[in-house]
Amino acid sequence: MSKSNAKIVREYGPFPGADSVHGVTYDGQNVWFASGDKLNAFDPASGKTLRSIDVAAHAGTAFDGQHLFQIAEDRIQKIDPKTGRVLATIPAPGGGGDSGLTWAEGTLWVGQYRDRKIHQVDPETGKILRTIETNRFVTGVTWVDGELWHGTWEGDESELRRIDPETGKVLQQLEMPPGVGVSGLESDGGDRFFCGGGKSGKVRAVRRPRRRLSDPPKPGTGALRKAP
Repeated sequence: MSKSNAKIVREYGPFPGADSVHGVTYDGQNVWFASGDKLNAFDPASGKTLRSIDVAAHAGTAFDGQHLFQIAEDRIQKIDPKTGRVLATIPAPGGGGDSGLTWAEGTLWVGQYRDRKIHQVDPETGKILRTIETNRFVTGVTWVDGELWHGTWEGDESELRRIDPETGKVLQQLEMPPGVGVSGLESDGGDRFFCGGGKSGKVRAVRRPRRRLSDPPKPGTGALRKAP
């Protein structure tokens, strides 16, 4: 297991009208973040806020290539990003204790904060397909190139962790600076993570470490990645 300091390469915000940042996702062009009663989109190149959708947005956010998914208390809502209309709703597996949310390989992956679990969930029914246990509180969740990462935030300590998707074993840790928390997490599919900063009202871009040649992808997980 490797441990290093997280390299923050850019900070965005605070954003007008957004007191906190919960879930974070990336649609291939813009970053979306949940701020309680809205979903907000901004351009990661300029940092400019582009638009917002009035919808309950209390925790994790995901994008499947066409639709947004947003945790709202004890449910997950499927949202048309063009119109802001809620198209469908499924129960969240934690019944209100849910945190992170991401999309990979046709399913949703939902973090359970205090339960220290990540559930793979059927996006049509909300049925739990499998569960991964970890040893820290889970905030944001993301998949990139077969790697499963999640955020942690306990007290003043926060990390990004890459874990074994079969066993939950910690493979890599990126430690955030003291007092800098990770509330939401999403990969851009390349060399950046976008990290929600909770009540700071900020989103931070963190450099994703290059995988070492001696640390190849785990067999069978290479296809688990974000939809284009």
